[in-house]
Amino acid sequence: MNSFSFSLTKTLGKARAGEFTTAHGVVKTPIFMPVGTKATLKALDSLDVKNTQAQIILSNTYHLYLRPGEELIADRGGLHQFMRWPKPILTDSGGFQVFSLGENSKIKSNGVEFKSHLDGSKHFFTPEKAIEIQRQLGADIIMAFDECTPDKADPKYTDEALDRTHQWARQCFNYWEKHSRKSAQGHYQALFGIIQGAMHSDLRKKSARFITSLDFDGIAVGGETTGYNMAGTGEVMEWIEPLLPENKPRYAMGLGRDPQDLIDAVNMGFDMFDCVGPTRLARNGALYHGHLEQDQDEFKFVSELKNGRLSIGRSEFKTDDEVIMKGCDCYTCQSGYTRAYLNHLFKTKELSYYRLASIHNVRFMIRLTEEMRAAILS
Repeated sequence: MNSFSFSLTKTLGKARAGEFTTAHGVVKTPIFMPVGTKATLKALDSLDVKNTQAQIILSNTYHLYLRPGEELIADRGGLHQFMRWPKPILTDSGGFQVFSLGENSKIKSNGVEFKSHLDGSKHFFTPEKAIEIQRQLGADIIMAFDECTPDKADPKYTDEALDRTHQWARQCFNYWEKHSRKSAQGHYQALFGIIQGAMHSDLRKKSARFITSLDFDGIAVGGETTGYNMAGTGEVMEWIEPLLPENKPRYAMGLGRDPQDLIDAVNMGFDMFDCVGPTRLARNGALYHGHLEQDQDEFKFVSELKNGRLSIGRSEFKTDDEVIMKGCDCYTCQSGYTRAYLNHLFKTKELSYYRLASIHNVRFMIRLTEEMRAAILS
């Protein structure tokens, strides 16, 4: 596969259904991408992930660079071979983690100096290095290096950071072009640019105009707000949506902690989402419960439970012989594992709990996107 292509099939209001083709397969959108930060979804192996009907997963450049190292992974055929995952993979640039996890980060015009959160060793990421690491990892979709500006940053600093992000985006683009848009393993890698600008409408629009002026394969929306403040996410999308090309996928970075967030994002016109939330919540005893409803040309999430979550550790489930959710097609529910059993596993901290709970939550989110896609196409 020597290229990346996206086709928009149909819309319903602002919601979009389409598909994109990568070197490792076709992905139908809208799509939730489970996060395998360190080349694994916590508690799940690749077969478990496949059985959730995941079409694409995300891994983290920062973490894999620090351990085990991109060269070690490249020597073993790249990330697909290393983790035995045959379908598409997206890697982020590591920018968010450099700023949030890297100790004593120092931003310079040509990159960021930081200390590893593991051992305190010093490192320096340039835009070119971020792309080269992702080339070695061999993902199907890679991300430009950017500065994730806090929402509270004043306009002057945000504008300065945005100029850096745009310069770095151009450097990433040029390095990608220099290497024929291909991974170290020889397959085509799609590069997505990232729109920043915090909560300043003029700067978000400025960023959207710049990022869409370059021939990126897809457009991502980053920043502290995205996924954590859905009202703010909606504002940002209102500002920039008229500036986005229809023929490229739109990726809301780090969004998908709760089912309603995912649904809101589809209603806004996003195509792709990722979040560690479903597996993290599962490990902490929160299991998704509820269903999708359609109100004319918009979707909504309906649940009898607060936040659409069943708290499996509560005493009321100690003798509950129902599955997590009737009608759920995940392995955990279809196999008949009861709330009583899962309550026991959770209370005793058995490792099998983390697997069964994570399978349910991941499948739940993927099924939501499948149902929204089917409704858009109907």
